[in-house]
Amino acid sequence: LGDVYKRQDKIVAVIQPDSAPAKRMIQKAKEEECVVDATQGRRTRAVIITNAGYIVLSALQPDTLTGRFNEISGNKLSEE
Repeated sequence: LGDVYKRQDKIVAVIQPDSAPAKRMIQKAKEEECVVDATQGRRTRAVIITNAGYIVLSALQPDTLTGRFNEISGNKLSEE
């Protein structure tokens, strides 16, 4: 995951997993074997979507991830 921090420009979105479209996206990515589960057995609280088509499931909140990416890069990422 160290490379993820270095390649933030490859992140398309960080979203919450609760919506129906997010659930469908996760299910489709699982079927295509394009999911990285980084939750370590905990509840999924954020979904990171990459421009390469991979989806990363995280146990951290989207706001926490966005803040950490901003700290590392010194850039402002949009929070929607």
